[in-house]
Amino acid sequence: MPYLNSLASQYSLLTKMYANTHPSIGNYFELTTGNIVTNDDNFTQPLVIDNIAKQMEKKGLRWKVYAEDLPSVGYTGDDVEKYVKHHNPFAYFSNVNRNNIVPFSQFATDNAKGTLPNFAFVVPNNDHNSHDGSLATADAWLKTNISQLFAQPQFKADGLLIVTFDEADTDKTNGGGKIYTVLAGQNVKMGFQSSTFYQSENLLKTINGFLGLPSQGDAVGASAIADVFK
Repeated sequence: MPYLNSLASQYSLLTKMYANTHPSIGNYFELTTGNIVTNDDNFTQPLVIDNIAKQMEKKGLRWKVYAEDLPSVGYTGDDVEKYVKHHNPFAYFSNVNRNNIVPFSQFATDNAKGTLPNFAFVVPNNDHNSHDGSLATADAWLKTNISQLFAQPQFKADGLLIVTFDEADTDKTNGGGKIYTVLAGQNVKMGFQSSTFYQSENLLKTINGFLGLPSQGDAVGASAIADVFK
């Protein structure tokens, strides 16, 4: 993955970042609610739970999920084509504005117009997230669709890009195994590798901090990721 590795070399790489559990769904909930909630990828129950989107709405901040192969705005149904619902935790939250869940095609439009939200959660489909497709395919998709952010004035000012994975393949260390995680942006250290132990709740705490939000669940007692920032 030469493009992703170039971001890691230019910006900051978390060398001791671990997923919390297996399979993947619990990690998505941990990253957005501070709770694993379930380890059942077939979970369908609507959730009324404190989450980062709810806190953003309380503060008047804008958020969007950009999900590839999502059939329509606000869709919260089952898997469609290569779209996988359990990779989109916001589709389960019944206490947020689900019209903020949009097809990924909207990302390029919002980026070009300078109307990206305060928080964007990008969900590639299963061909482009390296689940079904190759690492090379995932890397090419990332470069084609995400690299444009770095030329965007809105992002260049104070934006933060986080590229991470939901779980390791077979590694169960610390619950879900070591995952590759890169942070990039104007305020991130250049060419830095952090050897501090982190998990999803630390990432959630960090995002909450950037947005000026209270933390949720396990993130309340977690430390923010601080060593990668200038």
